[in-house]
Amino acid sequence: MGKQSKLVKEGELIAFMVLQRDGFTILETNWCFQKAEIDIIAKKDGLLIFTEVKTIRSNKSKKLSDCIEKNKIPPYKKAIKNYLEQYPNESEVRFDLVNIIIGKDETQIEHIPNAF
Repeated sequence: MGKQSKLVKEGELIAFMVLQRDGFTILETNWCFQKAEIDIIAKKDGLLIFTEVKTIRSNKSKKLSDCIEKNKIPPYKKAIKNYLEQYPNESEVRFDLVNIIIGKDETQIEHIPNAF
């Protein structure tokens, strides 16, 4: 497993644990449709929540707000539509973003509900 893959998996595990701690019920992880992957699908307070996790090292110059690329939004929406066709659900749908900066001494986590 390459360095980037390890970083991605570490970030997804942190997000998984934080969401569970915050009362989310995790339904799926790493759910794929075509070229899009939804990192975490969860439920909380009657909402069905699709979550993208972005992880960076603190020594990178990238800001948390720069982590999601606009060109990836349409494939995510298509994946969400496909998920809902496979698993019909009456819940309201929300798309969240969890940004994680892993530092030498601390890890910063930013959960953005309704990211788009």
